[in-house]
Amino acid sequence: MSRVTCDLTISLDGFLAGPNQTPAEPLGEGGELLHRWMFEDAESNAAELDGILEAGAYIMGRNMFAGPGTWDEEWRGWWGEEPPYHAPVFVLTHHPRAPLEMRGGTTFNFVNDGIESALAQARKAAGSKDVAIAGGAETARQYLSAGLIDELRLHTAPIVLGAGERLLDGVTDLQLEPTEVRGTRLVTHVRYRAIR
Repeated sequence: MSRVTCDLTISLDGFLAGPNQTPAEPLGEGGELLHRWMFEDAESNAAELDGILEAGAYIMGRNMFAGPGTWDEEWRGWWGEEPPYHAPVFVLTHHPRAPLEMRGGTTFNFVNDGIESALAQARKAAGSKDVAIAGGAETARQYLSAGLIDELRLHTAPIVLGAGERLLDGVTDLQLEPTEVRGTRLVTHVRYRAIR
């Protein structure tokens, strides 16, 4: 059976997004600084970037797809007409919506019957490949709390956001074992295996 992985970039103080998230600033104030390593130093971080995009299916929360606030039926995601996933993406939501096909093989499928259903659909779509929990924080917390993530890959940016959306708030009984640590000038990568 395929593994369930989760790649997230966090600040030194444990935030996935800064304060005051809005549709114009989906990662909140200062949140864009988290991902400098992906764009300013992509070559040095190529293995980690490849790892993020090698899954056969993805799961994300509704806020990661559309941001906070009122659901816009015309919204097609933050990534333009050809999102980077190139695979099925299952979006957790309470608002039913027809699947949204994009260029490059990405189809956003909207799941309104829980995290287990989304995971079952993603596993089927992924075949022998891994399923990746893409975020945001609330979605990652739900899967971590349910013990459904096999490998957590944290990419820690050397910044302090001070407030925002924390990764591990409310997550209990989580045991992780580091299996690999590597760093570049803009990020420290740590792979954790979940101990059950």
